[in-house]
Amino acid sequence: MQDASDLLAAQPRALIVTVYGLYAREAGGWFSIAALIRLMAELGVDDSAVRSAISRLKQRGLLEPRRKDGAAGYGLSSRGSEILAEGDRRIFQRPRASSADGWLLAVFSVPEQERARRHALRTRLAWLGFGTVAAGVWIAPGQLADEARDILAADGLSAYISLFKAGYLAFGDIREKVGQWWDLARLEQLYQAFIDAAAPVLAGWEGSAEHPGQAFADYVRVLTAWRRLPFLDPGLPPDLLPADWHGVRAAELFGQLRARLAEPARANVRELTGLPPA
Repeated sequence: MQDASDLLAAQPRALIVTVYGLYAREAGGWFSIAALIRLMAELGVDDSAVRSAISRLKQRGLLEPRRKDGAAGYGLSSRGSEILAEGDRRIFQRPRASSADGWLLAVFSVPEQERARRHALRTRLAWLGFGTVAAGVWIAPGQLADEARDILAADGLSAYISLFKAGYLAFGDIREKVGQWWDLARLEQLYQAFIDAAAPVLAGWEGSAEHPGQAFADYVRVLTAWRRLPFLDPGLPPDLLPADWHGVRAAELFGQLRARLAEPARANVRELTGLPPA
């Protein structure tokens, strides 16, 4: 498990994705190289590390070189924009399921000669929040049906999989089954690590004056640490989760930090990049 002391020390590539997700889309999905270097300097990332990270993001098809008003920079690709939009839904908008939602079953079979597609399918199901019932049978809260159908189709994986809405009938206690289908202990550890790292950040801002640069640095680091957790969390109904589920406290903590830091952080970006007012 990642230690709380270094949880907020993300790689430059991950920090850049967060910066683009938070701010670039308000400016047409583009930042000049100079503006991005200024922003990343606030996070303690030097020029060479910024350029190396941009190169990797370009190779992955998330950013593409683009000039604007004579300035060199990088804009979001269509794929990058789609990934960030999906992230918005999961990070900021996704509600927790209720028991009345039932279950979503994914049954799939991929030919042996297409192992790469099998890996892609399993990876996508895991990031959608599915747990494993048996080989080729995965499960998720029923509320994910529309999202799963749309994303699997967009990824070209629909030919290998069938989706079913279902209810649990028997046998065994459903809470015990949930503990077999998902590694909830591991997820609790990750939530606790986030709490251990982020709680001191919030405490440090209590009663503090506005420092837009520090607010920007703290907010970007906290969001970068937080944003993978909603993808790992299936959003199970509260009555099926362990007592005193750490995810509740972690979500509250992230919400408090967002409320405290988002506006001064954005003011800092406006000053450094000329981002238009909200």
